[in-house]
Amino acid sequence: MTESGGWQNDGGRMMSVPVLVGERWVVPTVSAWGSVFNPSLGEEIARVPMCGAAEVEVAVQAAAAAFTTWSKTAAPARAAKMFAFKAQLESHFEELAALITRENGKTLEEARGDVRRGIEVVDFACGISHLCKGETLPQVADGIDGVTMREPIGVCAGITPFNFPAMVPLWMFPIAIACGNTFILKPSEKVPLTAVRLAELFLEAGLPPGVLNIVHGGREAVDALLEHPGIAAISFVGSTRVAEHVYVIGCRHGKRVQAAGGAKNVMIVMPDADLDATTRAIMGAAFGCAGQRCMAGSILMGVGDAAPQVRDRLAAAIDKLVIGDTSANPKADMGPVIDSASRERILRSIELGVAEGAALVRGGQHESQSRGFFVSPTLFDQASPGMHIAREEIFGPVLTMLRPRDLDEAIAWANRNPYGNGAVIFTNSGGAARQFAREVQCGMVGVNVGVPAPMAAFAFSGWNRSFFGDLHVQGIEGVMFYTRQKIVLSRWDNAYRRTQGW
Repeated sequence: MTESGGWQNDGGRMMSVPVLVGERWVVPTVSAWGSVFNPSLGEEIARVPMCGAAEVEVAVQAAAAAFTTWSKTAAPARAAKMFAFKAQLESHFEELAALITRENGKTLEEARGDVRRGIEVVDFACGISHLCKGETLPQVADGIDGVTMREPIGVCAGITPFNFPAMVPLWMFPIAIACGNTFILKPSEKVPLTAVRLAELFLEAGLPPGVLNIVHGGREAVDALLEHPGIAAISFVGSTRVAEHVYVIGCRHGKRVQAAGGAKNVMIVMPDADLDATTRAIMGAAFGCAGQRCMAGSILMGVGDAAPQVRDRLAAAIDKLVIGDTSANPKADMGPVIDSASRERILRSIELGVAEGAALVRGGQHESQSRGFFVSPTLFDQASPGMHIAREEIFGPVLTMLRPRDLDEAIAWANRNPYGNGAVIFTNSGGAARQFAREVQCGMVGVNVGVPAPMAAFAFSGWNRSFFGDLHVQGIEGVMFYTRQKIVLSRWDNAYRRTQGW
């Protein structure tokens, strides 16, 4: 590895993204490098090292050494670092949002939301002195008092996706570190720049060396983290296929694992819904972040008379969307997808939807206005539950419309979905909303809310094949995941007093 002051210019050609080991930013000597793009322009803006077991080993050693001291640091002192980190994030808010737009392609407004939702988790972690308190029960038995306490578990690691470069890493390492653990972050190799900047700001806030470390790479780095005996817990967010792999391999190697996977989220529109508000909510849910989020609304069920009305309103709204370079056009409503491979994969799914007989209402092609990785916002109608576009996660700006006869059939179709992240209903009927909330089989439910993603105080609680593990990210479940409970039973009687002649 060669020392780096944060960024290193490789002979004037391309920025090399460093890893963080202890307090040192270094550029590792590796055999393979990945490319970081500006998706709006299709231009390479940096190169990222594809780390392996050797780089992970060095990071684990640094984290393990730091754990000895950090785990014994008083909870209020750990909270103080969180407060300082939050101040840094607020101070650099616009810088972080612009960086996300540059390497991810989402609009500046969406990037600001990415940062804001991450800061909310740091704000939650600032309360660690209260969150980690145990319980007491005096006289749990004759002469015996019971006390529980929550203690850190060791070196933890997080593997995060490209779609939320700030929020998802901030789901993980602030809570883990506030609980007294040390952490190794492996951000997506497609968006490493934001993660590096987050770590720089945390160090500037006074975080001790080795408490937070960063490695980069693909499957080799992931498997090295999953298999390393010095890592106690793994947090993951990504596709269901990889989430299952992370869960199986991590558990096989004796680790705690929380692995959030993909989704096929359902939106149901009842005939009594407020169509103006509903249309706005659906547009944001389906096409926000170019559909690249696990809470995106991708299945639309128009019940009865609602179907043709909401279809026509959505088609008109799609026609008004401004698609373009998000780093140059602040009025862009939707940006590109992350890379050319994603664009081609999404277009293949659209072609398959047409071949299966769904009606293509809007979209279905490249946006040819630039060299970037653009896909037109796409709306299908007259699809059936068994079609590829209604069954598989596409992870792009594609909305598929089905037409159930009534709410019972809509719920039945939704519950055939193997995923279990989110489902929403638009209605003015309390009875319909109550039936839906009780009967739909998923972890996050919205009533007249387009994206039912919970705030930081609540767990991000996917079900079924959207989550592998027991304790979810965020909220009290996150605190429980990054700590383990100890119970102390104490008996103090008069024997000592008698031996002393008292």
